[in-house]
Formats: sequence, structure tokens, C-alpha cells
Amino acid sequence: MVKHLPATVKQLLTLRNPHPLPSPPLSKVHSVLAKTQREAKSKGAETGWLVLAACTLLTANRPPCFGHLYRYVTRPEFNATSRSVSLQEAVNRAAIIREAALKSTIFVGVPRVILSLAAMHETLDEDVKVSLRKETTKRLANSNTIEATVMRGRALWDSIYAPHADKLHDKLGSYHPDFISFIIQAYGTVLSPLPGVTKAFADSGSIDDPDQGNLSRAQGSIVGIACLRAEERVVPQLTSHVFGLLKARYMENQSDEDKWLSSDEGTEWVIRMVDEILESVKDFDDRKAKL
Repeated sequence: MVKHLPATVKQLLTLRNPHPLPSPPLSKVHSVLAKTQREAKSKGAETGWLVLAACTLLTANRPPCFGHLYRYVTRPEFNATSRSVSLQEAVNRAAIIREAALKSTIFVGVPRVILSLAAMHETLDEDVKVSLRKETTKRLANSNTIEATVMRGRALWDSIYAPHADKLHDKLGSYHPDFISFIIQAYGTVLSPLPGVTKAFADSGSIDDPDQGNLSRAQGSIVGIACLRAEERVVPQLTSHVFGLLKARYMENQSDEDKWLSSDEGTEWVIRMVDEILESVKDFDDRKAKL
């Protein structure tokens, strides 16, 4: 059994910027979250705001900022020591944040998601921590669920990429025969809404809620837009998911929030909010680099 890293390997791991980028002062993060949430509230889009804020901070790889997002939505006053919302409200908001993080795995990969979820876990109040769902149920892959998962994934794929869904499916499959199968299954398991009720910012949650954190079709597209916009230099994929949000307007039984978010105005607003949060974080990088 190998118990220790060889000294040379250990030294190599200290090179090439091994740590997440430094986070700006949390007071600055708090300020941009407050500003953008006020605008979201005026437009009835606080769920979309919470999702895009989570995904932007996660993709920017600032775990302390991601952890602070939970503190902000449960303690709007920066120096507050106790929650200003109920346990049920705090559980719902925490569940939405971690669901957005889970969906981000498809776009930015596992490592950043682990770092951000770990930072969030450290900030959670104990009563919230014990009230979050502990067991996987609807995502459990077995012979009884795989067919429904693939159908759900393909339906989401078609709704995002139509009228080019089949052509793109075959193109990605030509790169590697298992690649498109993996994507469709990931769409069905992680990115698409799960069967049941979807959740919004103002909802409540509890340990007994089987739909804890479940995000709508439009909110899933916001995950993709926020991650890919913050990731940068992936314009074809970003464009696809912008179209995905615009096409979400055709979904049945949309909430008023999702109807607005999937409008031309709402989609533009999502991109601008991601930019505003990201620029606030990156501005700190630029100023730090000049010192």
C-alpha cells in the first residue's frame, strides 16, 4: 500500500497553479449578489438568479464564494449570525443550489463541483444539513429505470437541438461510439427535470420532500448558459444552450418565471447577470495581478 507521495511527485504537484483562484473579499461577493438579486426580484426571476449565480461562481472556481451564496440567501445582512428565513425556506434554497451544482458537472466536470459542494457543505446550518435529502431515488440506475432515463434524456436532447437533433446526435456518435450514449444518459439522469414537482426560490423544503431541489426545463438551460458563459471560449456549445432556453418557451405548464426567462428579454437578462457576477469576481483577479 502506498501511504505517501514520492518527494519529487509531491513537489511537482505544487507547480502550475494547483489551487483554486483566490476569492475576492466576501463583502464584495455579498454586494454583487445583493445587487443582482434585487434586479431578479423585480422581474420575478429569483429562481433563475439563484441557479445562474451558483453555476457562475462554481465555474469560476471560487469555492468560498460558492459557499457564501448559501449564507447570502439565508442571511441577506452581511454580518448576520443567524438565519433570517425559516428552516423550510433554507432547505429549499440549499437544495436548489446543490442541484444546480450537480447539473454543472455535465458542463465543467467533477473536480470543480466537488470543491464547491464541499465549501457549501461547510457553510450549511446543522439543521439544514440534516434536512437535505440523503438517499438517491429517482436517479438510481437499474434495469427498471434505464429505459425511462434514456427516453427522458433523448426528449431533452431533441427539445434543445431541434431541428438539428438527429444530425448532431450522429455527428457526436461518429467521434466515439459511446460518447453520444453517455451524453444522452447524462441528460436523462442529471440535466433534465426529474419526474415530480419542480421547485422555485420561494418554495419550502423538508427531509420528506421527494422533489427537493428539482429544477425545471428552463432552469436546466440556465445551468448550461451560466457554466458555458463563465467557462469562456466554448461559443458553439453556449449558443446551443441559449437556443435551448429560448425553446423552453414551448414547454407546457411553464411557471410565469420560466415563461419570462425563456423570452428574448429574459434570455438576454440571464447572460447579462452571469457577466455581471463573473466580472465582479474577475475584477479582483485583475487588481490583484497588478499589485
